[in-house]
Amino acid sequence: MSTVNIPRLDLNTYINGSADERKAFSDSIGKAFNETGFVTITNHGLSKELIDKLYTQVKALFALPEDIKDKYEIPDLAGQRGYTGKNKETAKGFKVPDLKEFWQIGQTVTGDVPEEADYPDNIVVDELPEFNTTTLEVYKKLENAGKYLLRAIAVYLGLNENYFDDKVENGNSILRTLHYFPITDPDSLPDDAVRAGAHEDINLITLLIGASADGLELLTRENKWFPVKAFGEDLVVNVGDMLQRLTNNKLKSTTHRVVNPPREEMKNSRFSVPFFLHPKSNMDLTSLPSTIDAEHPKQYTDITAGEYLDERLREIGLKK
Repeated sequence: MSTVNIPRLDLNTYINGSADERKAFSDSIGKAFNETGFVTITNHGLSKELIDKLYTQVKALFALPEDIKDKYEIPDLAGQRGYTGKNKETAKGFKVPDLKEFWQIGQTVTGDVPEEADYPDNIVVDELPEFNTTTLEVYKKLENAGKYLLRAIAVYLGLNENYFDDKVENGNSILRTLHYFPITDPDSLPDDAVRAGAHEDINLITLLIGASADGLELLTRENKWFPVKAFGEDLVVNVGDMLQRLTNNKLKSTTHRVVNPPREEMKNSRFSVPFFLHPKSNMDLTSLPSTIDAEHPKQYTDITAGEYLDERLREIGLKK
C-alpha cells in the first residue's frame, strides 16, 4: 500500500483559526511529515502578483550575459550569496554536477544583535534593481510563513508552540533562485546528468514557490519515484535533514530530485525558487529526548546547525 501523503493545507486556519482548526492543521502537517515529508500550503502570504513579479525578475537575472553573471560569483562565499555558475553543485554521492545555475540571498540583520557579524552582505545586482527589492520582500514573507509552520510542527511534537521562534529569528535562511538551463545537445550528456540529483535538503524545512515546469519527484518508502505537483501559487513544503536529526527520524527528510524533461522539451528552461529555512548556527540539533525510546534508539551524534551546514556544503562541492 502506498504511503504517499501530500495534503493541501490552508496556513490561515493555523494562524487565525479556532483551537480545533489549529489542532487539525498541526496533526495533518505532522502526519504528512512523518509519512512522506511533503505538504502543499495555501494562504501563505504571497500574492499571485508578487510571485509573478518574482519570476519575471528571476528570468531577467539568468538572461544576463555570462560575463555579467560571472562578476557576481564570489568563491570565498561558498555559494551562500550571489551567483553560482553551471556545473558547480553536485548532489551528495554523485560525481556529475547538476544541470543548473543559481543565485542565493541570505539573512539581512538589522539592529545591534550578535548575528550581525555572522552573515556576509547580500550581493546587489546593479543591472536589475527590482530583483533586489523583490527577492528581499519574498524572503521576509517566506520567513514569516515558515515561523508559523514551525509552530504547528512544535505542537505536533509536544513542544511549546514557540520552541523554534528564538532559534530561527535572524536565522541563516537562504532564498535560492534557480535556473535549470536548456539542454541543447542531449546526446553529449553523461548518462547520470540530471537537473538536480537525488538529495535531501540540509535545513529545517524548505518552502518552494512553485516552478515553471514539472520535474520534481520524491522517493516513497516503497522506493518508487512520485511526481510532486502543486496548485497554482501553492507552496510545496518539505522536511530537511536538520529537522530529521532533531526528531530522531520521526519527521522524514524525503529524498527528492528534479528529472530532465522529455527530449522534445529539453530546449526549454525551468525556473524555481526554494526558501531554505535555517536556524541560527548555534542551534543544538541533538535529538529531542521525547523522540528516543527502546523502539526508536538515538540515530545521530550531537551537532550544531552551523557544524552540520559546514559539513554538508563540503560534501556537495560548494565549500573546500
